[in-house]
Amino acid sequence: MGRKEDNIRKAQALMNKPKQIRNIGIAAHIDHGKTTLSDNLIAGAGMMSEELAGKQLLLDFDEQEQARGITINAANASMVHDFRGQEYLINLIDTPGHVDFGGDVTRAMRAVDGSLILCCAVEGVMPQTETVIRQSLKERVKPLLFINKVDRLINELEVTPEQMQERFVKIITEVNDLISKMVPPEFKKEWALKVEEGDVAFGSAYHNWAISVPFMKETGISFKDIYEFCSQDKQKELAKKAPIHQVLLDMVIDHLPNPVEAQKIRIPNIWHGDPDSKVGKSMETCDPNGPVAFMVTKIMLDPHAGEVATGRLFSGTIKRGESLHILGMPNPNRTQGVSLSVGADRVAVESICAGNIVAVTGLKDAIAGSTVSDDPEMEPFEKIVHYSEPVVTVAIEAKHMKDLPKLVEVLRSVAKADPSIQIEINQETGEHLMSGMGELHLEITEYRIKNDHKVEIIASTPIVVYRESIEKPTPDEFEGKSPNKHNKFFILAEPLDDAFVQLIKEGKVPNDGGRIKDAKGVQALMQEAGMDKNEAKKIVSIYGNNMLIDGSKGVQYLHETMELCREAFIEAMRRGPLTEEKVAGVKIKLMDAKLHEDTIHRGPAQVIPAVRQAIYGAMCVSGRVLLEPKQNTQISVPQDVMGAATREIQQRRGEIEDMTQEADMVTIKAKTPVSEMFGFSNDIRSVTGGRALWSTENSGFEKVPRELLDDVVRQIRERKGLKPEPYGVEYYSA
Repeated sequence: MGRKEDNIRKAQALMNKPKQIRNIGIAAHIDHGKTTLSDNLIAGAGMMSEELAGKQLLLDFDEQEQARGITINAANASMVHDFRGQEYLINLIDTPGHVDFGGDVTRAMRAVDGSLILCCAVEGVMPQTETVIRQSLKERVKPLLFINKVDRLINELEVTPEQMQERFVKIITEVNDLISKMVPPEFKKEWALKVEEGDVAFGSAYHNWAISVPFMKETGISFKDIYEFCSQDKQKELAKKAPIHQVLLDMVIDHLPNPVEAQKIRIPNIWHGDPDSKVGKSMETCDPNGPVAFMVTKIMLDPHAGEVATGRLFSGTIKRGESLHILGMPNPNRTQGVSLSVGADRVAVESICAGNIVAVTGLKDAIAGSTVSDDPEMEPFEKIVHYSEPVVTVAIEAKHMKDLPKLVEVLRSVAKADPSIQIEINQETGEHLMSGMGELHLEITEYRIKNDHKVEIIASTPIVVYRESIEKPTPDEFEGKSPNKHNKFFILAEPLDDAFVQLIKEGKVPNDGGRIKDAKGVQALMQEAGMDKNEAKKIVSIYGNNMLIDGSKGVQYLHETMELCREAFIEAMRRGPLTEEKVAGVKIKLMDAKLHEDTIHRGPAQVIPAVRQAIYGAMCVSGRVLLEPKQNTQISVPQDVMGAATREIQQRRGEIEDMTQEADMVTIKAKTPVSEMFGFSNDIRSVTGGRALWSTENSGFEKVPRELLDDVVRQIRERKGLKPEPYGVEYYSA
């Protein structure tokens, strides 16, 4: 029996022993070596040939990933490792580092209990490193640190052994600072990284070696030896003495919690149901005999098996052929297959129990983020909150009319598999609008539609997503009249405080515009953030990060009409008065209304236009503004091309916020508008002779400068087929 088959057999035996399981995610900045590392860990565990490890990129089994040399999907694999005479099953998820695929990292963190944060010894802590640590800690996932590419530090930068150790101390201190800033207070001490205890390792994923303090004590290898091996080009020998899989997997087993320990800490954070209920107790103890509680974190398309839902099983046992409920969906789905993932292979099993990362086929209604249970009444898991929202859109149409029905189907499954992609159908033009995190994100998705789903499409050039907002509160109530002049609504608009916007963004209050179920909970949260008690009581609807408040007193028939006012509010927030883009950060207050006593005269056709016009009018008076998406951009360049790089940023309306120099490398930190960043990668390469390293991270929306506003508004309106000038106040008060 080959080593791989033997390992698969062992994995099947261990999957029912949660105390001998570790679920880990590998996360880092782009190009810091995550996939190469994952490969070497899998090879070390005997799941692929060691010669190919790090070159084959087993987890990048998507053609696009191999062509571009980056990870796009969070891929998962399981392996068995022997630690101090006992065998353990390690379920590993390799996540993307490119900012466009940050959603995948957030979702992967929901499935694991520990994260291995990679940091390049040469580049140090980068913006995306900070983001992945934040994503890890928000999900209560304990971090470990691996400093990679140590060989480059020695051979390319030619540092002395002392400088090498200084560099390590600097990186560890920076990572510890980030952890202590974001970690829940009760884990501040416990989760801080301590080199001497062995929760930091150093090495080279490409050359297959690693070292940690406990391993050094065990084997007698010192930092000085490492330095000698690297500088004398004896890394192959070093890999035999200090194999990376042994050092890192030992560290994982020793320092990261098993599912039974981890779920005690994680469940109260990711599930807000009753902890004393049957499912609550079962999840906290990781009970294989309890109700099924499965959180889908990823949907993949398999040409043979169809949609495969992968995720974490927190309670119960999933069996082949059983009926499960996808919460929020009307009908149960029957599982067709249950399997354990080993690289690109899925090993079919009859059943799999709590504490594992599981792949299930047959859950056709599931999307990434769904809660699956055998109890239809179970409280779903907390929504996975993504750190950035889509900022770039393309319009897509089928090249051949006959493919149109198929395209609709394909777009539905694309949105299912990647919740960071938003699909909207423009009813007027019949176009399908696809929004994503950036140019690359959309390019890859278009590629998948053409190649994986075999639908030929035509895509427009990417356009930036804007938001509309207002500058100041409306001084007087704005009156909106219904078309039959029998009903009047009096509305005020004002900017919504950042504290409340933050609460909505963090997913602490529902923002789908629906009726607020837990009104008392929302009221308490808003008061805590500083909202007036009477106002917090009167919240009618929250949509996007906008709020509708009923500030009226004793208006007859208003109770019956409020549902229509809510619909009008949602409609107005979906399409603002300036450019028909979504509205953000606005509070709308209904102060008074005069309603006709006869129901017939205050139906939807009267109320909705009246409230919508009043909201638009109030926003006009408050001073309409347009918000554009911005990115934090960090560029590292040699000093002699620094001028060219800064000019490139300034030509793109970038603001330089900071510049630091280390040796002859300069790091420029800037904030740039997404709309100006198309084609940036080619331009920065050509002006710096290909010597720039850069990364971007979405940083939210900011006001379009006053001098550009009219031009941008006109361009957006013309692109949407609207008349170039937006309507003024007179139009809405007519």
